[in-house]
Amino acid sequence: MVAMENFVVSARKYRPATFSLVVGQDHITSTLKNAIARGQLAHAYLFCGPRGVGKTTCARIFAKAINCFSPVNNEACNECESCRSFNEGRSFNIHELDAASNNSVEDIRSLTDQVRVPPQVGRYSVYIIDEVHMLSAAAFNAFLKTLEEPPAHAIFILATTEKHKIIPTILSRCQIFDFNRIRVEDSVAYLQFIAEQEGVTYDDESLNLIAQKADGGMRDALSMFDKAVSFCGQSLSFREVARSLNVLDYDTYFTTVDTLMAGDYTSALLLFDRVLASGFSAQIFMAGLGQHMRDLLMCRDEKTMPLLEVTGTLLQRYRTQAATCDPEFLFGAISLLAQLDNIIRTATNQRLTVELGLMKLCRLSQKKK
Repeated sequence: MVAMENFVVSARKYRPATFSLVVGQDHITSTLKNAIARGQLAHAYLFCGPRGVGKTTCARIFAKAINCFSPVNNEACNECESCRSFNEGRSFNIHELDAASNNSVEDIRSLTDQVRVPPQVGRYSVYIIDEVHMLSAAAFNAFLKTLEEPPAHAIFILATTEKHKIIPTILSRCQIFDFNRIRVEDSVAYLQFIAEQEGVTYDDESLNLIAQKADGGMRDALSMFDKAVSFCGQSLSFREVARSLNVLDYDTYFTTVDTLMAGDYTSALLLFDRVLASGFSAQIFMAGLGQHMRDLLMCRDEKTMPLLEVTGTLLQRYRTQAATCDPEFLFGAISLLAQLDNIIRTATNQRLTVELGLMKLCRLSQKKK
């Protein structure tokens, strides 16, 4: 039996350890570094945003930096005793609590008792409370007094994906930081860095596909990257990546638009049949085609080009196809596909609905010509 190496998922292996390595959140990392430089630390912060964009990561980096004995450019030095204890998982200065599983009044009372104890090493005891919106109403109320008047050594960092569930009295006591969805270009650049570190070859389309499927979450993108590498090996091709992630590849939509522009409804129907045979639903196909048409329209004007979240050779493919499409056809196609998206949800025969839509699009392209 072959001994298996201890595999570490990319999301953990390449988790940023300094502010400079955090992807796509410059407005937050620069603000936190300035606060450290000026010594203007609030006693409570609220980090809000979608999952997997770096909220807990930034909280840990911030906690480590404010306890560092000899910071370099407002970043943790990673060499002092405080930094080493944090890196080795034995720091008593940084406490993490998952509010999803510790959401009762008793849990919060236990936390408030712990807050009174000053740190043995370093200046601050930092309490990172994840998914804070999961606290019960009674737990929120028990937490209020401590959050309003904590000891000088205590700093709270609350993280949530659902800011609207936080009661106003908590919001008013925190400095609020809103994390962005990570742009596709930033995700692709980070995936390229990781692929090079891991000795994985790739094409632009495969990394774009992963980044778009992740929908703004870096952790999701890294999980998909690991899955794709497991499936494809050390060389990623976008067709194989599409198969591993169970998404339709770009070729499907480029080919569909070519057949529609030619008015070749026969080829369009046969292509749709192959999509269904591959296990994809009619609704997914039509939603993807609508997105593709929208992206082609964005390519028609340099001003709207940044709204198309693709890079490299894939961007060039979009520009080439967009040049062959009449804007009026694209307007009409997007409008028709938006209507179909509503109809298909309740249609008794989804296949027939999509086939009729494809034939209408073929006729529309010929009318415009």
